[in-house]
Amino acid sequence: MKKDGIEIAPMQWLLEPDDIGVRYLALRNLVNADSRELATAKQQAHREGPIAVILEKMDKEGFWEQPGAGYYPKYTGTVWSVILLAQLGASIETDKRIATACSYVLEHTLTKDGHFTVNGLPSGTADCLQGNLCASLIDLGFEDPRLDKAFEWMARSVTGEGIAPMTDKTAAVRYYAGKCGPNFACGSNNKLPCAWGAVKVMLAFSKLPKQKRTKLINDAITTGVKFLFSTDPAKADYPCGYSTKPSGNWWKFGFPVFYITDLLQNVEALVGLGYGKDPRLANALKFIREKQDTQGRWLMEYDYTGKTWVDFDAKKQPNKWVTLRTLRVLKAAG
Repeated sequence: MKKDGIEIAPMQWLLEPDDIGVRYLALRNLVNADSRELATAKQQAHREGPIAVILEKMDKEGFWEQPGAGYYPKYTGTVWSVILLAQLGASIETDKRIATACSYVLEHTLTKDGHFTVNGLPSGTADCLQGNLCASLIDLGFEDPRLDKAFEWMARSVTGEGIAPMTDKTAAVRYYAGKCGPNFACGSNNKLPCAWGAVKVMLAFSKLPKQKRTKLINDAITTGVKFLFSTDPAKADYPCGYSTKPSGNWWKFGFPVFYITDLLQNVEALVGLGYGKDPRLANALKFIREKQDTQGRWLMEYDYTGKTWVDFDAKKQPNKWVTLRTLRVLKAAG
């Protein structure tokens, strides 16, 4: 049975009071919750849920594990902790430590030209990192002119406007061996366009308020949408770089989602940009729905158990976080 387009059985499961983190996001994103009930759940999730666990591990200066750019160690360093907090629904208005962490990221991971990097240098940038952090800082509620610059660089990196080739080592702004060219070209993908990176970038753009989308950003969105629809998203046969076929991880849904991408996040990005009714998504949406079990739930198929600050239940079992991700996408797609 459905109500407002959402299956009732899994909704009752997601709203169980013993898992406050999931309950909070289900109330926020999937049902028309009473404002007082939602506010209470939000506060409780920050005090008692996975959000609280991660924030307790943060140094008072705003980093996790070790100072600096925060890419390492995977997946408990600053970068990954901030990305995970965003996916858990953390908010700077609820806990001031989150604002401290966001500021730390801008101070130590962002260059003056807008690159989010592995090492604090322009050469350490990549689409997946750029998109993940731009999206996460918006989701956390952080605002800063430097973040606007990061979105501007991200758009230029897609279109190539104003960026010199990586071979022009005298240029003030150029591509590097990792982020090696426009249209999502990536050194880790044999210099071919990387769809994992493209999905992160487009997801970030989907979260940017329309009034902040400049012509440059809209041009980048157009480029990205064209690329993601260059094949049937359900097939995911984008350029594979060093492999002969797409990664099997495209079809394994999990939580959290770091630089590895799945079909569900690809659809999330395209739906967020207004393509939920596009017939080119039909096969992908069909695939997503067919992964639902008889009780309306989705399995954890890709996980980071033992690698993050918090584990999110067993693999190959019905999973609340994966089900939450899926129902949000299906609701947004209509």
